[in-house]
Amino acid sequence: MRHRIYGYTLGRKSEHRRALLRNLAAGLFEHGEIRTTLPKAKAVQPFVERIITMARQGNLHARRQLEAKFGRDRWIHVWVADENVPESRKLSNPWFNLPRAEDIQFDDRGEVVKAPRLVEHIMSVVAPMFEGREGGYTRIVRTGERRLGDAADVVILQLVGREDGPQIGGSESPRRSKASKRAEFAAKLAAGWGGAAVAEEEASEAAAEEAPAEEVETSEESSAPEESAADDASDDAAAED
Repeated sequence: MRHRIYGYTLGRKSEHRRALLRNLAAGLFEHGEIRTTLPKAKAVQPFVERIITMARQGNLHARRQLEAKFGRDRWIHVWVADENVPESRKLSNPWFNLPRAEDIQFDDRGEVVKAPRLVEHIMSVVAPMFEGREGGYTRIVRTGERRLGDAADVVILQLVGREDGPQIGGSESPRRSKASKRAEFAAKLAAGWGGAAVAEEEASEAAAEEAPAEEVETSEESSAPEESAADDASDDAAAED
């Protein structure tokens, strides 16, 4: 019975499973995304989320906790100095700025003596990417592919924030595109009606302003002949006298 057994066992003993989760998490932090099976991605996702939350504290205690989580600190991006790795992979990385091949140094026996460290990379590069974000640092993208052999679901586990590609962005659904077109048409229609109403209101205001001016002009014109007639009558009366 599964008493006191929490999480995914993945068909492995506890030590083997712990090492698997550490390696998956290290690969995710080094490359930004990894391809694995769906059960493994679901198993390592909470582990990665806790590590990022821990790294966001940014203090010495968090750094020591990360070293304990991974068992030991390790080198990363050593493959940049490997001649068998394609140059296109070394030059383009949508997640992190890769070091130069000259920055990776080896001793006489071929062992690494200088390269970026995993814990420092998590603390200084990965954690600031999620500043102000409370959880939800990773996502699982289903590729629709099956692994050869056991036909397990192959997925992409990646850090959120810089994802790209048709599998991530996708295209707008027909229902959403139709709703967007209707909303745009309604906005244009409302803007047209609003413009016509404003034009009519301005025309009515202009007509109302012109009407009193015309009345004043007509009253002045009508009073002018009356005054001239009164002046003529007074002149005639003075002449008769």
